[in-house]
Amino acid sequence: MVKSINTKVDLVINATAFTGLTDYGKIMIGDNGFEFFNDRDARKFIQIPWEEVDKVIASVMFKGKWIPRYAIVTKKSGTFTFSSKKPKVVLKAVREYVNPENMVKSLSFFEVLTRSIKSIGKKKKK
Repeated sequence: MVKSINTKVDLVINATAFTGLTDYGKIMIGDNGFEFFNDRDARKFIQIPWEEVDKVIASVMFKGKWIPRYAIVTKKSGTFTFSSKKPKVVLKAVREYVNPENMVKSLSFFEVLTRSIKSIGKKKKK
């Protein structure tokens, strides 16, 4: 069994981790870090201490009505993407431990398109 890095737990909620294949399990948010434990395989887990979190990126749609997924960008290990039943509750719990300036909204589909068109225009001018 995996030992938790948290001594006090604030939130436990069902979630999905997108690590190549989708893994179903539980997210645990506590005083020392963000954890994901797989329901079926105890060896598949993710533990991210709060000191390691660089940014939290939320994919926001319909002007904040729906958040399908969110990602945690770490300083050394890369990006981990998750989704859960109540993402707003999860992000509020994370905001207690992560600086709110490091919690950002991802680009929308149209923002990505306009940036790519602008970058193509800049490349042609050179």
